[in-house]
Amino acid sequence: MSNAGLDAWLASPQGRYVLDWEIQQIDEAVTDIFGFNALQIGLPQCDLLRANRMALRVRIGEGDPVAARCLPAALPIAAQSVDLVVLPHILEFADDPHQILREVERILIPEGQLIVTGFNPLSLWGLKKQARRGKGFPWNGSYLSQTRLKDWLKLLGFDVDRGSFGCYAPPCEQQKWLQRWRFTESAGRRWWKFSGAVYMLRAVKRVHGMRLLTPNWRKKTVRAKALRPIAQKESHGD
Repeated sequence: MSNAGLDAWLASPQGRYVLDWEIQQIDEAVTDIFGFNALQIGLPQCDLLRANRMALRVRIGEGDPVAARCLPAALPIAAQSVDLVVLPHILEFADDPHQILREVERILIPEGQLIVTGFNPLSLWGLKKQARRGKGFPWNGSYLSQTRLKDWLKLLGFDVDRGSFGCYAPPCEQQKWLQRWRFTESAGRRWWKFSGAVYMLRAVKRVHGMRLLTPNWRKKTVRAKALRPIAQKESHGD
């Protein structure tokens, strides 16, 4: 995926349409996630951590503008040091999405949170990709269904919520046609919610097998000892 192709798409009506929905969803998701370190991997053109209040909010990835250039599959981050990771449209354009998720699991602290956005293959946008009627970004990716992504995350020990879908209009290239299809948003959320062009998924890293042992502080009832008379020695005269 070239930065030029990505930048051109982000500036297009399609790109703005998708990003407007995703930014709203991510803003609502990250605003109440607390901790010290938040990390956005990829899509550095958009600040998806702006609504979060952690002290350190960093964007990293392969393109500019980023705080550190790196491969998502080999993160230069210490293990269990990040409270929140946002992955916007990284997995469907990666050679090894499994390795990226393993790296994310490694750097997240226990109970750390992950937010993923992706294109839905079970949508009108997914049908266009299968028909090969689009060129460049975002049609050159390998779309992952939300169900498959949930399975991958569960294997890594994450608890996953239901997620959300959005952008039900067809992949029109002109703003006026996207605007005319706006009526599908409310209908899609009500009647065919799983057919949105994009989705957002939220997961929490769990550490299983840990059990806290606490002492048993219950007081045992002690039976009172019965008083026994002490035998007195008989005094004998000389």
